[in-house]
Amino acid sequence: YFGDRFIYLGDRARYYFHIDGSVAFYGYGRWRFGNLDPSDNSAFKGMEQRKGEFEAGIGATLITPYALLSARISSDVTGRSNGQELLLWADFPVIKDNLLIMPGMGLMIRSSNMANYYFGGVSASETTSQRPQWDTGTTVSPMAAIITSYRFSPHWVGMFAANYELYDKDIADSPLVQHNGELYGILAVGYSW
Repeated sequence: YFGDRFIYLGDRARYYFHIDGSVAFYGYGRWRFGNLDPSDNSAFKGMEQRKGEFEAGIGATLITPYALLSARISSDVTGRSNGQELLLWADFPVIKDNLLIMPGMGLMIRSSNMANYYFGGVSASETTSQRPQWDTGTTVSPMAAIITSYRFSPHWVGMFAANYELYDKDIADSPLVQHNGELYGILAVGYSW
């Protein structure tokens, strides 16, 4: 859902409480799903389940002649990870008739608590002979994305988006992660009234 001040997209929502020309400020909320359940795989036996949490925060955007600059900070408010996340981002929109192409790039900075809970930490009580203790510390991961959309008519729009996060070395080298990053994409068709 995209309204004038409220946006809801999947697991997250934002409400713009101040919009003034090229500057906007918003409140942010997100449900982060859990991503490790020891009952799913015997390799995770003895691990603490990483449950979902609700995160809340604030953000700001600045429109310049060449880029849309964004910053957002959020924190766990449920007491699961007790972690925080800071996103610094720049989008570079190119519009040609009904076509939008918008590459973007930025940094995702996660506190030690957030990174250890969801991105590869192994506590002393979770160690085994094959799974050493691992502390990610605070992490900084560069990211890049491309968003494209095409408006077929006043009501119909198609969209493709892809995002890649190059994990901080302390996430990538975790005995739980063991890969360099994460790529995801979405293909969608939308109708607006």
